[in-house]
Amino acid sequence: MKYNGQQLRHELKYIITYPQYYQLLARLKVFMRKDGDFEEGYLVRSLYFDDMYNTAYYQKEAGVFRRCKYRIRIYNNCHDGVIKLEKKSKISEYIKKTDENITPDEFYALLDGRPEFLLEGTPIMQDWYAAMRTKLLSPAVVVDYLRDAYICPEGNVRITFDKNLRAGLDFDILNPDLPTVRAMQEGVLVMEVKFDDFLPKHIKTLIQPASSDHMAVSKYILCRKAKDLYQRKDFLP
Repeated sequence: MKYNGQQLRHELKYIITYPQYYQLLARLKVFMRKDGDFEEGYLVRSLYFDDMYNTAYYQKEAGVFRRCKYRIRIYNNCHDGVIKLEKKSKISEYIKKTDENITPDEFYALLDGRPEFLLEGTPIMQDWYAAMRTKLLSPAVVVDYLRDAYICPEGNVRITFDKNLRAGLDFDILNPDLPTVRAMQEGVLVMEVKFDDFLPKHIKTLIQPASSDHMAVSKYILCRKAKDLYQRKDFLP
């Protein structure tokens, strides 16, 4: 699907159990290729930003048709040196993501509320600057998980399994020792299915037994709630 001349991707999310995960892997490996060289998957760590009204949080909870999230993302504790400044837009079940690389110094500038360098950058960087200055965008929560990903050229399909979802108790995603708390119950994980215009029938058939529990909530929401719960417990007598 295209919107304003830009390609959008379908995104479907499901909560599945580990037995379902292992059963799916046995079937998917026949038709799909593993994305990445890490046996158990790779670490994804994202710092999500929200405005003073927690708009991203409440729009997701309310199921608003069109919404967006701002985040900064790294992989495998940033061993590759890549830090992604991202904006993820969602229209119903369609998504579009734009990103730009930033340096560690620029990351810490944003963490300190100093976004001036963004003004000289690309359109997404200027978008970030406007959001930080007009909507008072600021760090909200770190979302941390281990991702096992598989891809298929037909339909540009990508199926990911996000395990060990945890919420950061600090905002410094470049700190490999960032303290975290569990954000999902034990024994379950998140399966995401992304594709362009169509999902091949054989893949749709393969995932069908595990796709009955469609996920209405996001990892961002789960981590916000987990962090808030931990902090309330920490301060209660």
